[in-house]
Amino acid sequence: MTQNEKALIGSSTVVPFRVLSVANKQDSLILRTKCKDVDMAADAPYLSLLIERLKLTMDAESGVGIAAPQVGISRNVFLITRIDKPEHPVEAIINPKIVLVPENTICFERDGCLSIPDVSGNSVRYPWVEVEYFNSKGEKIKETLSGYSRKGDFTAVIFQHEFDHLNGVLFTDKLCDKPVNE
Repeated sequence: MTQNEKALIGSSTVVPFRVLSVANKQDSLILRTKCKDVDMAADAPYLSLLIERLKLTMDAESGVGIAAPQVGISRNVFLITRIDKPEHPVEAIINPKIVLVPENTICFERDGCLSIPDVSGNSVRYPWVEVEYFNSKGEKIKETLSGYSRKGDFTAVIFQHEFDHLNGVLFTDKLCDKPVNE
């Protein structure tokens, strides 16, 4: 991590970050930047604090996911709510990769973003994704995430949405017309 990123992470006691907004030109430039991987060893002391503060920020904003670039940290880290697991835990996803997707896509209804407040739209997503990432314990995880319905599980959509943030992509870049039948 850069010195500026370390300073931002450790800039205060454990409180939520300010969420960047596309309405702010400087914020928008950060949100549109491709992120870099985390160095799991060198960044370890800052990584745990980053994850803790991202969780506080996500809770304060009532989100189901949040990516590090949304708070000004251009690193490949995000949190997702695991709707597919009992009691819906929040998990840290570090240095993720999407390794396999199906040929077909769906149109996910009412996608939204903490960095684009009060706006929602239907977005093109995959109904499942095969992913690899490290968890907060440094363990490599390989799994297939599925779910694209707000009436049930949409964990795969949350993952894709946050993964897009790491590549400077917003849900508004993936709008579609027809919602999926839920």
